[in-house]
Amino acid sequence: MKPNPAGSSPEACKVASQAPQKKTQAAPVQAPKQKVLVTGGGGYLGFSLGSCLAKSGTSVILLDLRRPQWELSPGTEFIQADVRDEEALLRTFEGVDCVFHVASYGMSGAEKLQKEQIESINVGGTKLVIDVCVRRRVPRLVYTSSVNVAFGGKPIEQGDEDSVPYFPLEKHMDHYSRTKAIADQLILMANGTPLPGGGILRTCVLRPPGIYGPEEQRHLPRVASHIKKRLFMFRFGDRGTRMNWVHVHNLVQAHVLAAEGLTAIKDYVASGQAYYINDGESVNLFEWMAPLFEKLGYSQPWIQVPTSWVYLTATVMEYLHLALRPLCCVPPLLTRSEVHSVAVTHTFQISKARAQLGYAPDKFSFADAVEHYVQSTTGRPHGSTARTLLRLLLGLLLLLGLLVLALHFLNLQPLNAAGQCLY
Repeated sequence: MKPNPAGSSPEACKVASQAPQKKTQAAPVQAPKQKVLVTGGGGYLGFSLGSCLAKSGTSVILLDLRRPQWELSPGTEFIQADVRDEEALLRTFEGVDCVFHVASYGMSGAEKLQKEQIESINVGGTKLVIDVCVRRRVPRLVYTSSVNVAFGGKPIEQGDEDSVPYFPLEKHMDHYSRTKAIADQLILMANGTPLPGGGILRTCVLRPPGIYGPEEQRHLPRVASHIKKRLFMFRFGDRGTRMNWVHVHNLVQAHVLAAEGLTAIKDYVASGQAYYINDGESVNLFEWMAPLFEKLGYSQPWIQVPTSWVYLTATVMEYLHLALRPLCCVPPLLTRSEVHSVAVTHTFQISKARAQLGYAPDKFSFADAVEHYVQSTTGRPHGSTARTLLRLLLGLLLLLGLLVLALHFLNLQPLNAAGQCLY
């Protein structure tokens, strides 16, 4: 029996079913259709959100190019389509009361370096979603944005929606963050757009950090893979550096509440608003990841490496990946933006979501997600010992070569007063 990937409480799912009912005298107000569509519905968050809503009695359409790996809940329909396919969107948006635009591309790893794909999906796809929402008279649109719209490598401590502006687009070092910021603004600017035949489109955005939870497919498995290959023997950044994370349960809850906040019963409190969403706690990444090292049977990183070295190594790895991409795939261990995410404090308040949406994150332990991951991977076939050792040797040689090359570049770079490389 598969565990529920949504990880959502009955209370969170119940919110989705408490849509406003049409008043007898309010003829202009159209009764909710109780039908929602989730773009990116084949992914972890999109599928979890759709499953939660379906359990509350809502009719759910999951739209994605990738089929979900989990079993569909009753009341859930999966449609395999591209978010950039106008005809597919026009067909599937028909009769929909709310669209959750979760689909995106380029969040981590080698994906972050595929500029054209990222631009096409994150910006082009979002423009099309907005356009089709208007043409199909969809009254509500909730967008899954990112804290990266505001974070670009400079420290942010307990930032909020009013005090922290968008990071300048031209200064973003990765395409994902820049395109998410553009899409974030497009969604908010679309709020209040008149719909054909009456009514208006109401929009809002949620800005989460990294997501974790049972069966999460992106962050935890990637880090676990690096740990098993002994590629995470070092740590960098100050031990006081802090960041936020969000459990999938809490992020699903926020989406359900945001959709309700775009209805008359809530006085459209979320209309045109942005909300930072996280677990309400700030953590140091290496300390937070400690249960993963422990459960996998490896010691925690003990070699402290200057952040400037890691950044330069990441730069070399990015260029190496792009240069060799026509021949083979050399995924970068870390990208430059990921180095900043680890080494620079960026934390955000959730007081606005608490006050306006009623967001109340539950307490979760990363160790529980690790335990689930370890149990789910136990017994899986592994490569031969010789192959494993060969990969380890090649990985260590590659890392050593990159570090040597980075040190060479470091000697050529001017340093600031603090002795750090100016890049």
